[in-house]
Amino acid sequence: MTGPGILFAATEPRWSDYEAPLRAALEAAGVTGYRLSPDLPAAEVDYIVYAPNSSVQDFSVFPRLKAVLNLWAGVENVAPNPTLTVPLARMVDEGLTRGMIEWVTGMVLRHHLGLDAVLARQSGDWLPVVPPLARNRPVGVLGLGALGKACAGALATLGFPVTGWSRSPKTIPGIATRHGEAGLAETLSGARILVLLLPLTGATRDLLDARTLALLPRGAVIVNPGRGPLIVDEDLIGALDSGQIGHATLDVFREEPLPRDHPFWAHPGVTVSPHVASETRADTASEVIAENVRRGEAGEPYLHLVDRGAGY
Repeated sequence: MTGPGILFAATEPRWSDYEAPLRAALEAAGVTGYRLSPDLPAAEVDYIVYAPNSSVQDFSVFPRLKAVLNLWAGVENVAPNPTLTVPLARMVDEGLTRGMIEWVTGMVLRHHLGLDAVLARQSGDWLPVVPPLARNRPVGVLGLGALGKACAGALATLGFPVTGWSRSPKTIPGIATRHGEAGLAETLSGARILVLLLPLTGATRDLLDARTLALLPRGAVIVNPGRGPLIVDEDLIGALDSGQIGHATLDVFREEPLPRDHPFWAHPGVTVSPHVASETRADTASEVIAENVRRGEAGEPYLHLVDRGAGY
């Protein structure tokens, strides 16, 4: 019996990164007789390993398509596609999660310890500045999905009092959780450092604007490895100029790469990071993809399915 046809639909450099790990993971998962290629004929495709920036945008041309397996955690650029009528799975894997935890904790500690000022002051002046202990620096985390929950837990382990917010109620041991409009205001008002890990949906786009930025304690720091359009750029710059926001470390932007003439580049209160907070690692991502192919062939439920109505 012929196994499944798997189309790898991503930009060309990614195929060379993924081919060997994907084959190894498929074989380890017990998937046999498969055909894996970036050039598989549409009539032979059962699964698409997918990056939203690939040339594949019309899914209706694949008559036997069973599922689309996203290589990215974000699905806002594929979930609304009207031609996509089969299950869509987002990427949730250990490598991506660990990478995000390390980036977020590193940036939060950087701001908590005041490392920018320490490293900039190398003039010979002995000016000790002692930061508060982590237990006295409240952190807010907006978004309590897989990445938000993991990062909130890591920060709490370091001693930070963490309040997490999500649109719907969630319970996480060791984390104070809030939801809804009132919960958002409460989370913002107490956060000396705010971490954004929300998905991008109609309800979260432009969530941080002049009104909500004003709810943060004066001088609060924002760390955004989530989605660029969560923040209104012009309102953030205004809040930085007024001192309402002390600094913003941004890894994601409305337009990427960030245009050279964007004011973020020159603003002293902004750190631009080139969307590196958490890359999908080919070895660990391949294991997740292979497991979903195995499940599809066995008639078992897929992992990490996207709620198309919610958009994530």
